[in-house]
Amino acid sequence: MTSIDFLTLEVADPAAAERFYTTAFGLDGQIRFQASEAPSTGFRGFTLSLVVAQPADVDALVGAAVDAGATILKPAAKSLWGYGGVVQAPDGTIWQLASSSKKNTGPATRAFQEIVLLLGVEDVKASKQFYVEHGLAVGKSFGGKYAEFETGAGPVKLALYKRRGLAKVAGVSPEGTGSHRLTIGSAAGPFTDPDAFEWTTADVNAGR
Repeated sequence: MTSIDFLTLEVADPAAAERFYTTAFGLDGQIRFQASEAPSTGFRGFTLSLVVAQPADVDALVGAAVDAGATILKPAAKSLWGYGGVVQAPDGTIWQLASSSKKNTGPATRAFQEIVLLLGVEDVKASKQFYVEHGLAVGKSFGGKYAEFETGAGPVKLALYKRRGLAKVAGVSPEGTGSHRLTIGSAAGPFTDPDAFEWTTADVNAGR
């Protein structure tokens, strides 16, 4: 089964980015950093999510992120599907912090169950077919609105959503130009998808 082994965020200051993600989210190895000044304006077309067990964990992560320098785009709140909030890291990456539960069952922690990469695409059906042709298996699909892939035991899950819908979820304008500032590391690569998201082989960025 095809898995995503890591993500590389292109940032102005890799050392500062690494400090933020370690301090705010306790990430270690799942996210890598590469220095880049590639032009990028507005919405970069993707969000990253940390899925946690309960609302208190969402609040703990939001608080830690803000203390480390993040900006709140959507305050944490209950919704039809659970509880969550959205923050933007100092490097510009948008993070959803979410739980499917609306009730706390224990003390707050910052432990997360999974990382989800949600790509905002123009045509979900076309992008889904592209990924199937590149070896990924669909796990869930809801017509032309959403698709989720089976990514095995890898640290990052992958899903597709309409770009405008994803921007609305994130609380930002859908407009954006230039680089996504993201590279996806997987044995499925290297390739560039229809929305210009770049995939590389898992060993290309080893040691970064």
